[in-house]
Amino acid sequence: MANVLDAAAYILDRQGSMTTWKLQKLVYYSQAWSLVWDDDVLFPEEIEAWANGPVVRALYNTHRGKYRVSCLSGGDVDALTDEQRETVDAVLAFYGDKSPQWLSDLTHMEAPWQSARRGAPDGERGNAVIAKESLAEYYGSL
Repeated sequence: MANVLDAAAYILDRQGSMTTWKLQKLVYYSQAWSLVWDDDVLFPEEIEAWANGPVVRALYNTHRGKYRVSCLSGGDVDALTDEQRETVDAVLAFYGDKSPQWLSDLTHMEAPWQSARRGAPDGERGNAVIAKESLAEYYGSL
């Protein structure tokens, strides 16, 4: 099974260098749409509702302290199935040209992040998990 580093490596392979903030949001949307279109997770790691949007801590730990990344150690693009690649490619076709701020703002307007952040003051750190069921339900209804 692919992990978040594999998915992130595939995104970087397809899109090239980007901010870590944008990479986190593209990984998030890839997971969400995988749950809807493929009825399966893209990666098993949890997504947390941080103040600036969804973050996968395992991915964050690999790029911590960096502003931009062009490759990740530990990620294997070949770990993704053809179906998973198609899903990520579709996500990149729609979200890939958006700015990191636009992607973050979008996540803040959507129910999965809002629900996980419920009760947390704006800007306050948090690590509440965004439930996979919440992603599947919300994005499946769009």
